Amino acid sequence: SSSLTEVTVFIKRLRRKTDLSNMAKTMRTVLNSNSKVTVLRSDLHAVIDQGFLDVPGNLFQMKFRNPEELQNDIELKCLNDLMSLLAPSTDIRVLLNCVSSNLQAFVIQPSRSKEEFRKVASDFQLKWNFLLTAVSKALTLNYADSFG
Repeated sequence: SSSLTEVTVFIKRLRRKTDLSNMAKTMRTVLNSNSKVTVLRSDLHAVIDQGFLDVPGNLFQMKFRNPEELQNDIELKCLNDLMSLLAPSTDIRVLLNCVSSNLQAFVIQPSRSKEEFRKVASDFQLKWNFLLTAVSKALTLNYADSFG
C-alpha cells in the first residue's frame, strides 16, 4: 500500500514536469514527417557522437557508446531506447510505453522499500532532467536544424 502511494507520487511528479498532452500533440506532428524525424535523429546522434554535451569529463558520451556501462545509467538507457524507436510514423504510445517499461524495470521494481524508491526515483528524475537539459543546450548552441 505504501509502495503504491510512492509510485503514485512519483508518477504525478513526472507529469507535473512535462505536459504530456502538449508533448504528444507536438510529437505526433514531428513523427508524421519523414524529413523532421530524419533531421531529429541526425541531430541527436551528432550531439552525442561528436561530444557536444556540456558534461564534466564528457561522461555521457563515453557511457553512451559503451553498452556495458549504458546498462548502469537508467537515463542513458531510456534516451538510447527512445532514439532507437524514433522513426517516421512511430506512434507516440510506443515511445511512452518504452519510458514506462524502463521506469518499471529500473526504478519501480528494484526498490525494496519506500525510502529506497524515493532515492532511486529522485536520482532518476534529477539525472534525466540534467541529460535532457544538456541535449537541448547542445542542440541550441550547435544551431541544430531540429531544435525548435
